[in-house]
Amino acid sequence: MKKAFITGITGQDGSYMAELLLRKGYEVHGLIRRSSSQPIGTLREIYPDFACESGDIHFHYGDLSSSSSLSRLMKEIRPDEVYNLGAMSDVRISFDIPEYTADVTGTGLIRILEAVRLADLSETRVYQASTSEIYGKVQEIPQKETTPFYPRSPYAASKLFAHWICKNYREAYGMFICSGFLFNHESPRRGPNFVTRKIAIGLAKILAGQQEKIVLGNLDAKRDWGYAPEYVEAMWQMMQQEKPDDYVIATGESHSVREFLDEAFGYAGLDWTKYVEVDERFLRPTEADILIGDASKAQRDFGWKAKVVFKELVRILVDFEINKMKQKGLLSNFL
Repeated sequence: MKKAFITGITGQDGSYMAELLLRKGYEVHGLIRRSSSQPIGTLREIYPDFACESGDIHFHYGDLSSSSSLSRLMKEIRPDEVYNLGAMSDVRISFDIPEYTADVTGTGLIRILEAVRLADLSETRVYQASTSEIYGKVQEIPQKETTPFYPRSPYAASKLFAHWICKNYREAYGMFICSGFLFNHESPRRGPNFVTRKIAIGLAKILAGQQEKIVLGNLDAKRDWGYAPEYVEAMWQMMQQEKPDDYVIATGESHSVREFLDEAFGYAGLDWTKYVEVDERFLRPTEADILIGDASKAQRDFGWKAKVVFKELVRILVDFEINKMKQKGLLSNFL
């Protein structure tokens, strides 16, 4: 039985990755931080839709800022695969806490690679969750693996540092390390502070009479939005290749926040301009204006292509929030 170690296991990508690996027969180990507000039992307690009841899954307390905890766990678990999906991933907040962002999102990856290397895990494969945000002020459209990087936030700069560390360790020590440049990928497990989920939740509450307005930032930013469960499948496929490499994972479509509002509110028969306000507090000091990825290399090397694209994705998110309202008895006359 293969063993996998996942950082960020309680987040969107980590939970879907755990689900995928359990279905494939892995023994799954996840890194979690000690929290006084939310004790961790199983992923089903966090995500009621989690598909694996329990499976062979184990949680370990630790932190990406702690070399000692990571070294100890690598020696104890000796995983076949490591998925580094943990980060301070809120781009806007990274401007407020740049030092913490760099320590966890950037230096945290060095701690993982050193823990693997010093535990003499020469056969262990590592996946690094890179991001489309490293393209930032884009140098070409669409963006692919060879596109020059131009990060526009502390988060993006930290991810770019981590990406180059991956290349360095791969070349210096012969380690199997993949970087996935994943463009925006959403799901009902996305954090409520992310714009797609914020819109879906706000729309459901407006329909239920519980909220009057949604307050947002830049409505003109364009993103390539895909479906998270498909993207973790791509991560796993990268790790099964004969040689480590870096891949863009994207749908090849780009849509603005305005278009997302058009689609979501149009689906509900509402005019979003009556319910949305823009607040400067939600604007970033510097912005990646348009991100759109070319995933042709992933399709060529291991046959990956996005199936769920923009309109279907919007409806998945809105339907999920609407159904939650229905289950609570707060909404009965929609769809």
